[in-house]
Amino acid sequence: SSWTVGHIVGQQPQKHYGITSSISLAFPREIDLLYTQKLIEAMKPFGVFEDEDELNHRLAVLGKLNSFVKEWIAEISETKNLPPSAVVNVGGKIFTFGSYRLGVHTKGADIDALCVAPRHVERSDFFSSFFEKLKQHDEIRDLRVSTPCFFMCCSIDLLFARLALPSIPDNLDLRGDSLLRNLDIRCIRSLNGCRVTDEILYLVPDKENFRLTLRAIKLWAKRRGIYSNMLGFLGGVSWAMLVARTCQLYPNAVAATLVHKFFLVFSKWEWPNPVLLKQPEDSNLNLPVWDPRVNPSDRYHLMPIITPAYPQQNSTYNVSTSTRTIMSEEFKYGLTVTDEILQGKADWSKLFEPPNFFQKYKHYIVLTASASTEENHLEWVGLVESKIRVLVGNLERNEYITLAHVNPQSFPWNEFVSMWFIGINFKKLENADCVNIDLTYDIQSFTDTVYRQASNINMLKDGMTIEATHVKKKQLHQYLPAEMVHRGKKKSLGDLNRSSNSGGSKRCSLDGSQLDSSRDTDTGTPFSSPTPVSKACKSASTPVSEPSPSENELGMSIPVIGASESAVMAKSTAPPVGSTIPTVVGRNVIPHMSSPNASPSDLPNGLNGAAPKRPHSPSLEEPPKKLKDTEQMFSDDSYDEICCLPLQSTDCEITCFKQEGLAVTQPMPIPTIDTSRTQRLPSKELPDASSPIPTNNLRVIKNSIRLTLNR
Repeated sequence: SSWTVGHIVGQQPQKHYGITSSISLAFPREIDLLYTQKLIEAMKPFGVFEDEDELNHRLAVLGKLNSFVKEWIAEISETKNLPPSAVVNVGGKIFTFGSYRLGVHTKGADIDALCVAPRHVERSDFFSSFFEKLKQHDEIRDLRVSTPCFFMCCSIDLLFARLALPSIPDNLDLRGDSLLRNLDIRCIRSLNGCRVTDEILYLVPDKENFRLTLRAIKLWAKRRGIYSNMLGFLGGVSWAMLVARTCQLYPNAVAATLVHKFFLVFSKWEWPNPVLLKQPEDSNLNLPVWDPRVNPSDRYHLMPIITPAYPQQNSTYNVSTSTRTIMSEEFKYGLTVTDEILQGKADWSKLFEPPNFFQKYKHYIVLTASASTEENHLEWVGLVESKIRVLVGNLERNEYITLAHVNPQSFPWNEFVSMWFIGINFKKLENADCVNIDLTYDIQSFTDTVYRQASNINMLKDGMTIEATHVKKKQLHQYLPAEMVHRGKKKSLGDLNRSSNSGGSKRCSLDGSQLDSSRDTDTGTPFSSPTPVSKACKSASTPVSEPSPSENELGMSIPVIGASESAVMAKSTAPPVGSTIPTVVGRNVIPHMSSPNASPSDLPNGLNGAAPKRPHSPSLEEPPKKLKDTEQMFSDDSYDEICCLPLQSTDCEITCFKQEGLAVTQPMPIPTIDTSRTQRLPSKELPDASSPIPTNNLRVIKNSIRLTLNR
């Protein structure tokens, strides 16, 4: 649980690690040990180390939970008419995985756990009788499906897997591929977390050096805002595999050296070459695996990091062009900083300094999710956050946007409203003084995805809304405290005066008068009539309302169309409104390719990965296009009945007609996977036993968000 500088590998490892030979077998020097001790001291203020009492408490919690499982399975076994001897020895066990199993658990973090049961225990038993058994204990609270519960003050996320075994021995090793034979795909998914974690630990030369290095890299990634698989960055298992690969390349190095080598290796890594901890193995179980030789769609993943346990999957399926660019820049910055540290020019604390996201870009999209109650807000925010990468992808495909950077941190506006900020880089104008950019379709197709998913899983309730607003950097003080917006910025006298006037808490008036935008209303026509201006601008879409001279100076014009004044006006609890998109009337999402030499025709089912830049937002009158958009095994979208398991879902074609605020939906059939096929399935096609859920009607208000970008 703790690491000391005196921990050094005593001899050169005899075992060969990884798919290539090591880069260096050098043993640590005295100075390396000193830098490692300084690294430990620099991390302590961030609470990355558990003390002995916390560790013992978690062990006690897991032990008690394990006893509950054994008692429950024994009770279930008695009702199944099993022989008395079988009931005594049937067993059951709790396994841990993720950060806790890797040994890098931090204070207050969830414990990822797996309940393994024998073959006569049904999945329905876990969600019925075991659920009821847990509810009877006063020590357990907030017990809900698909969310962690609190047991003896510990947050636990509990999965379930049913093995094809008559009993579960206490010494069961989950690494054997034969355990997967004849299992339900949902059980295979549940087992995968434990199997990947165990395989990572088996493949590193020195577990203690690996753990300390991983603690440092995870802290760095969180502080730099690039820790979130859900939003298209990397999650815990991906960071663990990158650190493990570094350890394989430098098997005798200590943590300070490994952190530096981590940045050296991955700042120069030629993506999309995959990161592999071992050669993939085929266990002939006909499970979908990541294999670009067989699956054309796998060739277009941008930053593949492949899990070492069968069935091998790409844990970074959500990475987009923007997030890869951002992470690559951070790897290079990390290398620069660690160079300075090892040269004695800086301290380790510099590595963990957060960036100033709110000074980095001139333009931002503010996304707000609101609900009417605390419980609805928790569910709604989780769903919206899991789909933000769809919005990032839509913005990336706009021909005038070069980068869309989402800040993983959400910010509360009030008790039931959360905000996310997306920094936008626009292409520099060369042949025009200004250009009209229409982001309506990009945002509407995102909100369509969210509302449809919520409807499909019966989550959508009154008061659940999404709003998107374009703001410029100087308007951020209307949403955030001034000290947060200006953090890291060298303040001028004018900045100090503005800061003192705003008091760090200034907010926009309800009519949005402090925002440099126009909000026209219209009850019938889909778009407003163009208003001529003296300056000729290149149009990026259909004719739009031109800005007034005062707006043109700020380079922004955002008319809101298709809603009454009362519908456009924000509630007293809502954040400032520049232009909002509550929902959408169409769907067209195109994934992207990373291979420069790949042809879109190589993809199955017309899946064009390269996603050429869209010259303009499609008209709302255009018929929506269909796209099969299945989820990956390592997706963070977990709105199935199984805790933390992705739902095999499809964003289907939907046509909406505005009729007194009611959307009449015409859903297309959800594609299903024929599990009777004998050939290997592509890695994107994990079959799921979940049945399609009927679509509910959605309420739609058609708005638009447009702006004028000046040279």
